[in-house]
Amino acid sequence: MRKNHFSSPHDFYSESLKVLKKTNIPFMVGGTFAVMAHTGIKRETKDLDVFCHPGDYPKILKIFSDLGYRTQTLDERWMVKILKGKYFLDIIFNAANAVTPVTKDWFKNCRKAKIAGIEVPLLPPTELIWAKAFIQDRRKYDGGDVVHLILKKHKEISWRRLFFYMDQYWEVLFSHVLNFRFIYPSERNIIPLWILKELTARLDQQIKIAPSKMKICRGRLFSRGDYQIDIEKWGFADLIGSPILTSNAKPEEPKNEPQ
Repeated sequence: MRKNHFSSPHDFYSESLKVLKKTNIPFMVGGTFAVMAHTGIKRETKDLDVFCHPGDYPKILKIFSDLGYRTQTLDERWMVKILKGKYFLDIIFNAANAVTPVTKDWFKNCRKAKIAGIEVPLLPPTELIWAKAFIQDRRKYDGGDVVHLILKKHKEISWRRLFFYMDQYWEVLFSHVLNFRFIYPSERNIIPLWILKELTARLDQQIKIAPSKMKICRGRLFSRGDYQIDIEKWGFADLIGSPILTSNAKPEEPKNEPQ
C-alpha cells in the first residue's frame, strides 16, 4: 500500500525512486544529488531532479498519478513535477531554454550510486556539465558546480562529446574553462590543451569578422527574466525574431561598417 504522506524527504525520494525503477523506463538522477555523488560535496537540496527521454515523461506522470501522487505540467517544453504532500520530484527532459534535450547518448556512460538508499543511475559528468552550463541567473548560478565537476571528474569527462554539445555555444564553454583556470591556477592543465587552442583559435577568427547588423541579446539562454528588459525596452532581438518593444522606444538602426 502506498503512503499518503511522508515524514521526511528521504522517505519520499526512496519510495519515488523505487516506483521509477519498477517502471523499467530509462531515467537518471541529476541536479544536486548527482553533483554530491560525483564530487563528494555535501549540501541540502529541496528536490530531486530526474532526467528522462522527452517521450517518456507522460508515461511516468500517468504511473505516479495512478498511485495517488499529484502531477503538475507547468512547462511541457522541459520539465514536469510529481508531488506528494510538501515533497516533489522534477522530471526533466530538456532545459528551460530548450537547448539541451535529453537524448539516448546521455544514457551511454552513466554509473550508479545510492540515493535515499536506492541504487540508481546518475547523469554522467559530461552531460551534467552540459545540463548546468546555461544556468546563470541572478537567483541561481551553477558555475560553481561546473568547475567542481571539472576538478573532480576531469578524467571521466568526454571532452570531445562536451565540445560537440557546445559547438554552437563555444563561448559559453570558453567562459567555464576560463573560470576554472582562474579559480584553480595550479590545476589548469587538467583541461586538455587542444580545448584551449581550439577555443582561442575561434575567438581569434571571430575578432576578424564584423559584428551582427541586428542588435542581438542571447542572455535569455541564461535567464528568462534577467534579460527581459533588453528585449522589451532596449531594442535587442530575442533568441528568434526581431525586438518586441513594449515602450515607444525604437531599436537603433544598424550602423554601416567602414569599407
